[in-house]
Amino acid sequence: MSSSALPHFAKGVVVKGFGRGSKELGCPTANFSEEIVNNLPQELSTGVYYGFANVDKGPVYKMVMSIGWNPFYKNKKKSMETHVIHEFDSDFYDKELRIVILGFLRDEKNFSSLDELIEAINDDIDNSKKQLDRPEFAAYKTHPFFTE
Repeated sequence: MSSSALPHFAKGVVVKGFGRGSKELGCPTANFSEEIVNNLPQELSTGVYYGFANVDKGPVYKMVMSIGWNPFYKNKKKSMETHVIHEFDSDFYDKELRIVILGFLRDEKNFSSLDELIEAINDDIDNSKKQLDRPEFAAYKTHPFFTE
């Protein structure tokens, strides 16, 4: 992973993913279209990242994102799955999601069980929250990208 590719800003309409996030993992995720995934910088390796996000120019929240093939589910297509760290009343399919990726947490890896995967996701969320409390990231919460 090259930190020269960060921060990375992206925006796009939320599309239907695999439908597993909320149901199986208790962690709803918003998926970007293939076009947005294909525009990721080449030097951004697969793995778990953190940053900020907003939906339809609403409040900016912390987020954690998985970029990759999700080996546990043996995906054939690379995906960007964003978990916005906030309780929403409904899903946001067809709404605009804006994200800024600020840092790298860990490499993508496979898990021997669903429980192990869920535990890793919860750790990723906790670690993202801690990272995003660092003062050097504060300015991104009010970055013009989220409102322009």
